[in-house]
Amino acid sequence: MFEKMRGTWSKAIEPLVLRLGNLDPNVLTWGSLVVALLAFWLLAGAGLDGNGATMIGGAVLLIMLAGVLDALDGALARHQGVDGPYGDFLDHTIDRVVDVGLLIAIGMNAAFVDELSSGLVAAVLTLIGSYMGTQSQSVGLDRIYGGFSRADRLVLTLACLIAAAWQAYSGGAGIDVSGIDYADWLMLGNSNLNGMTAALAISAWGGVYTFLSRFVKTRSQLLG
Repeated sequence: MFEKMRGTWSKAIEPLVLRLGNLDPNVLTWGSLVVALLAFWLLAGAGLDGNGATMIGGAVLLIMLAGVLDALDGALARHQGVDGPYGDFLDHTIDRVVDVGLLIAIGMNAAFVDELSSGLVAAVLTLIGSYMGTQSQSVGLDRIYGGFSRADRLVLTLACLIAAAWQAYSGGAGIDVSGIDYADWLMLGNSNLNGMTAALAISAWGGVYTFLSRFVKTRSQLLG
């Protein structure tokens, strides 16, 4: 859904692109990774208290900044006329590192998440969904962006983290869902529904949906 707003976003950041002048776009790409890594550190260590709420809120702001830098690098490269294969390769590589790192960092937060492996599961399923988009290119088709897009996942993850910040401030770990049928499966082994476990579950099952959606579209184009 949010992927459709790419054109609107490109127009919004155009003034920033013009102000950046001749800055190397790759500096922005690497900068987005550094900012994201700091956000991951904050998320992994945030506790259920006021300080934890501040750490999560800071992480949300840093992730948003990393997203802006990620958008600016490609726009700046196109503006300078230097966009090419390496820039595209680097941008997509950093995107995957950030996608995986964010989910693993959330899974490492012992205050909110019971099951460490839930972050790893969410990361793997997210990667599988992304893989199907590039796999279509390897067989001569255009890249497929259907399903649960990266923009959709990022926006919903940020919303979940804002909810987690409020929970940390109020001292609540979430809603106990251990007694609900299939909840353990849906929540990737976590017994509490809170901002962080919700983010992991949404990313994981969104990755499954994305994989299936893109597989069907690729198959249809190849056989049609």
